[in-house]
Amino acid sequence: FDRDAALDAAMALFWRKGFSATSVADLCAAMGVNAPSLYGAFGSKEDLYAAAIARYVESAAPQIWSDLETQPTARGAIGSVLMASARNLPGTDRPAGCMIALSSVGQECDSRLGALVTAARADGERLLLARLSRAVAEGDLPQGLDVATVARFYSCVQQGMSIQARDGATQDTLEGIARAALAAWPALTGATEAPAGTGCVPPAPPAR
Repeated sequence: FDRDAALDAAMALFWRKGFSATSVADLCAAMGVNAPSLYGAFGSKEDLYAAAIARYVESAAPQIWSDLETQPTARGAIGSVLMASARNLPGTDRPAGCMIALSSVGQECDSRLGALVTAARADGERLLLARLSRAVAEGDLPQGLDVATVARFYSCVQQGMSIQARDGATQDTLEGIARAALAAWPALTGATEAPAGTGCVPPAPPAR
């Protein structure tokens, strides 16, 4: 069987249902394999989930984070992540929300998988922190800024957007959340907010 296609199917199922609610029988049906083939190719259900998380990071992360380093300002960089999240999180041909942000596997059962998911969540915050620290070094943000708190704030916003998306929020709704979070930029950083409609953040749609 096609291992990559089977892994993609397992990823989508875990993403939609979570670890505990997904049975081996569910996985076999989605992947088009029998249980011996599943175990032979991927090991245990826990091993398959770990592989699915790695696959998700490999396939989904570039859609969210690709402009973080290329945007010339920190505000533009953070805005690019939030707006990319707003575009991608609602889901059309795949489950809504972020598989990692929505995972409760650490509370469900397996401590090894819990640590894996926690580390994956921390990676997003680490990327934001690194970009903000770079902005301080370049003079884009003021010296002495508590970059860890700013990174944590925007990481929490992004994770909240994932929950909103799973509950049915549209791209427009999520973009509104992103714009609201970016409106806090001057208070959080002491830096001047970019004028509306500039940078990577589109202006708010006209009131209906």
